[in-house]
Amino acid sequence: MDSPNSRVRRIAAIAVTLAVGSVFTLTRTAAAGGGTEGAGTPPGSHVTSVPLAPGLYQSAYSERNGVLWATASVGQPPAPVTGSQLLRIDPGTLEVQAAYTPPTSGTVEAVYGIDVDDEHDTLWVTNTRDNSVAVYSQSTGRHLVTRQNVNHSREVVVDEKRDLVWASAFGDGALVAFDTRTFKEVRRVTVEGGGPTGLTVDERTGTVYAADFTNDQIIEVAPGSRTPRLIPTGEGPLSIALSTDGRSAYTADQTSGTLSVVDLRKGVVATSVRTGKGAKSVAVEACSGRVLVADRLAASVSVVDPRKGAVVESVTTDAYPNHVEVTDGGTAYVLDKSGSGPAGEDGITRIRLHPQSPAHHDPTEVRPVC
Repeated sequence: MDSPNSRVRRIAAIAVTLAVGSVFTLTRTAAAGGGTEGAGTPPGSHVTSVPLAPGLYQSAYSERNGVLWATASVGQPPAPVTGSQLLRIDPGTLEVQAAYTPPTSGTVEAVYGIDVDDEHDTLWVTNTRDNSVAVYSQSTGRHLVTRQNVNHSREVVVDEKRDLVWASAFGDGALVAFDTRTFKEVRRVTVEGGGPTGLTVDERTGTVYAADFTNDQIIEVAPGSRTPRLIPTGEGPLSIALSTDGRSAYTADQTSGTLSVVDLRKGVVATSVRTGKGAKSVAVEACSGRVLVADRLAASVSVVDPRKGAVVESVTTDAYPNHVEVTDGGTAYVLDKSGSGPAGEDGITRIRLHPQSPAHHDPTEVRPVC
């Protein structure tokens, strides 16, 4: 187990704060792998990058509304937050369509983690520095409610099938579930000494998985289970995603700069793929099964074929990519914390992935139409 000083350092390392604003300027359109399109480069993903806003953190794509939502907050701890916004982004133009300001009660209720609930047309966010989560309307951006007692709330994930949203409470090792209709807390599972960060849910089974950054493991909580299952993974897992068949979990391991492919049935790491320094965020492209890892210190996104256990493409981003979101249509959105825009904005990189055959072929598996 980490020493108290080590745990404090880890908390400081992931409590990255954010900033506000929005300016749209096209900066780069290229084919991944070097050079601009038409320069004779091998086939690769189509990449567009623009400066967006200071202090970007996470994003979530709404299929219902066809928009990308992003969080932004200004103020590096221990300094107070000076501003925060929810940004509604046009995924085609990458322009900010609207910016909504969280409520202020002495301090700004700054937003960090985010997920969409398209069934109820709402947004769930974490207010990390206020130890709470909040709900907003997607149609109006109006703040609906704030729920307290989620210590160092980091991420949220919505299970629309069961009308649940789960939040990770890094500060006390808890996973907290809320009813997405009533907004009331309905379940709390605590792993003593745990440090849950990233979250994902298998909507077919209702099982939720958390990356335990402190203990290099995955926390698995199944419906009806009183005791969470603990599964080893790579070093310093910050983010987690599931394979399309739900049989494997993928963790972005910040300490080791790797992607861990975890066999959930056996409870072991099946493969470890070196991606890049500071692996921060992970997402799965549903059609092909490819896994994308945002490598914060390498300024790139690694595209991994988990069947081959290898990086098949590396896409350059601006400095410090922080979060990657992938749609079912094969488009990824990467938020960075580069501050490289003309007015110090952080940026967004859109990656239209080069079509490939599915990484896994299972005739019994239902995949989205690609």
